[in-house]
Order: sequence, then structure tokens, then C-alpha cells
Amino acid sequence: MFMENTILYNDKGEVPEGDYIVPLGVADVKRAGTDLTIIAHGRSVILSLKVAEILEKEHKVSVEVVDLRSIRPLDEATILASVRKTHRVLLVEENKPFCGVDAQIAYLIQDQAFDDLDAPIKRVSAIDAPQIYSPPMEKEQMPNPQRILQAALGVLA
Repeated sequence: MFMENTILYNDKGEVPEGDYIVPLGVADVKRAGTDLTIIAHGRSVILSLKVAEILEKEHKVSVEVVDLRSIRPLDEATILASVRKTHRVLLVEENKPFCGVDAQIAYLIQDQAFDDLDAPIKRVSAIDAPQIYSPPMEKEQMPNPQRILQAALGVLA
């Protein structure tokens, strides 16, 4: 199954020339860091990268951003290696929090890397309410840079 985010339809970015294949089950470390790992997929990666820049400029925090790229198969090795490197993790996704992808990843981390954590795992997801169709309200329901930044600072405190 392939899922696309309609909110990204108007975004512009680099397009590789020639054939470009994203391997299933292989996450991509979009930004290397040492103080905090942010794990995300889809549009949440773009927002997480913006927050990583803010954290570096304003708070002198080195943030690693891991783009899952695929959910199943899931690149557990990259997730665990990043968590073991930074010892702090923030999970960001647009799903509702109940039974979301990040709930499974949080379980994976606590099951296989609990002793490597220096802080509790934090999550930023869509606010658990019926879907909102008013654009200004939708911006508040979905993860946004402000919510991600506040959560990241909470993990780092």
C-alpha cells in the first residue's frame, strides 16, 4: 500500500534525475546528530528537519532525524542504532496516538533499547479528536513545528 499526503501537493523540492528507487525497509538518516533522535515518516520528516535547525541555532542541540520511509518492513536496526547513539528520542507522526505507528516504535525501543535511554520516549501526533476540516483548526490538530519543538525541549530537559 502506498499512502500520499495531499497537504504536500503544493510543495516543491529536488527531483532526482533518472530512475530513483527507495528501498523498502531501509530508513534514511536525513540529519546526523548526537543529543536527540527524532523519528518520523511522511510530512512529519519535513517538520522535524525544520525543528532540528531551530534546536541547533537557538539551543545548541544536535538532532538526528530518521526518516522511516517504509513502515512495514520497518528498519529496526537504524532506529535502535540512532537511539543508542543519542539516548533520547522523540517520535513524530500525523496519525492519531491510539495504536499508531509511533506506539509500535515506542514499544520496540523500550523492549530492545530501554537501558540506552536517558529520558522517557515522547510522542507528537495528531490531536486525538474527530477529523477537523477547517484549515486553521487542522493546522493545530496536526503536528506542527511549535508542538514538535516543545516536545523536543521536554525530552532534553
